[in-house]
Amino acid sequence: MASQQDRAQLDAKAKEGQTLVPGGTGGKSLEAQEHLAEGRSRGGRTRSEQLGTVGYQEMGWKGGLRNGDQTGCEKAAEEGVSIDESNFRTK
Repeated sequence: MASQQDRAQLDAKAKEGQTLVPGGTGGKSLEAQEHLAEGRSRGGRTRSEQLGTVGYQEMGWKGGLRNGDQTGCEKAAEEGVSIDESNFRTK
């Protein structure tokens, strides 16, 4: 654990706009970056739990196919990629 002096130095860097915590982009202080990173991590785990592993993977495929002009579904249909949305289950 960082000492108070170390945390103060890190907080000063964060206030200058430097990202110090992976996933903490946009946080204006060290504590804010820590909270952002924790929330983003928890959000991904929650979504994975809601959709199940296969559904989460299918959702990733669909999102990865999206471009500025077309949705993932449209692009998948154009390229002949089959996306099984029955795997998108929620509890």
